[in-house]
Amino acid sequence: MHLFYVPGIHGDSCTLNAEESHHCVKVLRLQAGEHIQLTDGKGSLYKAEIETPNAKACVLRILEKDTEAQASWQLNVAIAPTKNIARMEWLIEKLTEIGIASFIPIITQRSERKILKIDRLQKIVVEAMKQSGRRYLPEAQELSTFNDFLETAKNFSGQKFVLHCIEKDKSTFQEIYKKGENAMILIGPEGDFHNNEVEQAIGAGFIPITLGTVRYRTETAALVASCTLHTLNV
Repeated sequence: MHLFYVPGIHGDSCTLNAEESHHCVKVLRLQAGEHIQLTDGKGSLYKAEIETPNAKACVLRILEKDTEAQASWQLNVAIAPTKNIARMEWLIEKLTEIGIASFIPIITQRSERKILKIDRLQKIVVEAMKQSGRRYLPEAQELSTFNDFLETAKNFSGQKFVLHCIEKDKSTFQEIYKKGENAMILIGPEGDFHNNEVEQAIGAGFIPITLGTVRYRTETAALVASCTLHTLNV
C-alpha cells in the first residue's frame, strides 16, 4: 500500500499537500475509493481512503490509526557537512533509515562547505522515512557555528561523544556508552577538527571516541558510529 507523509493529522479527514497530491493522483493514478497509508512523522500510521483525487489537494478519509511508541533512547548526529553535498545527502538518507532523532550540521574552522539547503535535506529525510517504513521524522536543523552548537549542547540530556583523528586518549563506545541513554555524536570536516576545537568539545562534556585504526571519511564515520550505538542498544 502506498505511503504518504501528512504532518499534523487531526479528526477523520485530511488533505495531501500539493507535492504528495500530484504524486498520488498524477503519478500513481490512484482513484476515489482506493486505500493508502499515511504517517504523521510522530509515531502514527493511518489507513485512509481517497475521497477527492485532486492533483493539487487530494482529500482523504481516515479509516484506522495505529501508534508506535518512540524508542527508549534517541540518537543525535552533529557533523560538519562535506564539500561534496552528494555525500551528505546520502548520509542523511541512511541515518534516517537507521533511526536518528536529529541531524545537526555545523561550521568548524576547517569546514569547506558553509552553505546548506536545509529544505532539500528535509525532503530527503521525508522520502527516506517513507521508504524505510519509519514512523518518526528526524529533525534536520539549520546550519550553525561550532560555538553556537556547543552552547546549545550544554542542555543535552544524555551522553555526548566527539570523534576525531588527533593523537589523544580515546575510549570506544563499547567501553563507555551506557545502553538506553540518549546519545549525541560530534564529527568534524574532511580536514578534521583543530586541536582547540577538540579541547572545547571535551570542556563541554564530549567524550573522545575512537572507531579503531581505520581512517574513515566524514560520512562513513558518522554511519559507523550510528550503527555501533544502535547495535549496542539491541
